[in-house]
Amino acid sequence: MTTPMLETLRRHLRDLVKLIEKHHRKPLYTDFEDEIGSETGVELPGFAEAGDFEKFRAKTRAFLLEHQDNTVIHKLRMNIPLTATDLDELERILSESGLGGPEEIARAKEVSHGLGLFVRSLIGLDREAAKQSLATFLKGKTLTANQIEFINLIIDHLTEHGAMDAALLYESPFTDLTPQGPDGLFTSTQIDELIDTLEQITATALVPPCSQQITA
Repeated sequence: MTTPMLETLRRHLRDLVKLIEKHHRKPLYTDFEDEIGSETGVELPGFAEAGDFEKFRAKTRAFLLEHQDNTVIHKLRMNIPLTATDLDELERILSESGLGGPEEIARAKEVSHGLGLFVRSLIGLDREAAKQSLATFLKGKTLTANQIEFINLIIDHLTEHGAMDAALLYESPFTDLTPQGPDGLFTSTQIDELIDTLEQITATALVPPCSQQITA
């Protein structure tokens, strides 16, 4: 039993909770008088900027889709590994585009765990590239109809979002096909291969530590 499997079970049970017989309790009454003090403004770091960051995401996505012929953006779309120079170039492009300042770019890196993954999440993977990324996993396997549909759902997600966390395999729409997620269709060895494949796809938008320059 895994945490994602328990989450799937919880989702299936939540619609049945309303059928549990309710125990009647005597109402409790209070006689307190509310007192409202003077109004004080409170700033919550990170919350006030949410709208601005979403605007930055939207503008950046439109910009990237118009510049898919750029070498670095093309690499991200086609699942070609990036270099440290590519990431520097990507940051330069976004900085000079005027879409956002250093704060927005820094936040983009933080929320997506890297600028490459941030851009990939906006433009997705080319569908043929997404299919090709799973070619090694599929090689030599004879799949059932449900297994093929499961793989197609993964390709759909990669095409739209550019990368995929393995935990999502245990959520809808995958659990709509099989409540146990991949555990209901594949062997444990095959699941490990599938997870490794998803991690490799994510890794192409990152730069391995050994390839990053270290300065004194």
